Amino acid sequence: MRKRSFLIIALILSGCATKQYPQAPALTGEEVSVLDCNGINQEIAKTHSIQSEIDTTGQFDGRTVLGALGDFGIGNGMAKSEAKKKAKARLDQLESLKSVKCTNQKGKLIDEK
Repeated sequence: MRKRSFLIIALILSGCATKQYPQAPALTGEEVSVLDCNGINQEIAKTHSIQSEIDTTGQFDGRTVLGALGDFGIGNGMAKSEAKKKAKARLDQLESLKSVKCTNQKGKLIDEK
């Protein structure tokens, strides 16, 4: 009976063990039209910060152990992979927008300060 109670508690806790990774949304049409070079650079910095948070959240801790008990860590791995994919996609969009909006006639990036 005691083992059964322990197992039930472990399963309940492992169900809540998926880590919450920060999400980087795709650029919206409004962002594309409103962002200037300075704003794009700020958004790139924020996205790099999100990528760093994803790596920090993905480090080994108690939730990693509980997640491994529940689904062998698959849920946490999938959540981390999806968060990284979204951050990379946003960063790619921002870099592409930067090359379009922040390039002078000679093809050099404009450095707004």
